[in-house]
Amino acid sequence: MKNVLVISQHAPFDDQHIRESLDMALIFAAIDQNISWLLSADAVLALKKNQQPELLGIKNYFKTIKTLELYDVENIYVCEKSLMDFKLTKENLIIDVKVANFEQQRALIAQQHQVVTL
Repeated sequence: MKNVLVISQHAPFDDQHIRESLDMALIFAAIDQNISWLLSADAVLALKKNQQPELLGIKNYFKTIKTLELYDVENIYVCEKSLMDFKLTKENLIIDVKVANFEQQRALIAQQHQVVTL
């Protein structure tokens, strides 16, 4: 089994970057890879509670994020600085995450066989 990290940095309503990251994580999980997902910069907003993408005419894929654990995608990381930039805490997010500072993110990346940035 290989360690695969998907890194997301784009805002949730900026094109389909977050949706593609979510799909990528699910695809790797389906082929029994040890998948981790790191959200940083604007991407942390994808995990914010009470989103209403339907108001923008966008399909609500945020519900799918909540099912990641069912697919054994349990290693969800968020950038500590990004949370602070948006004045968010773990309690403001729709799923349980691991908060990672810069050094922890660097160590996480170093542990991977494959890194995909979307």
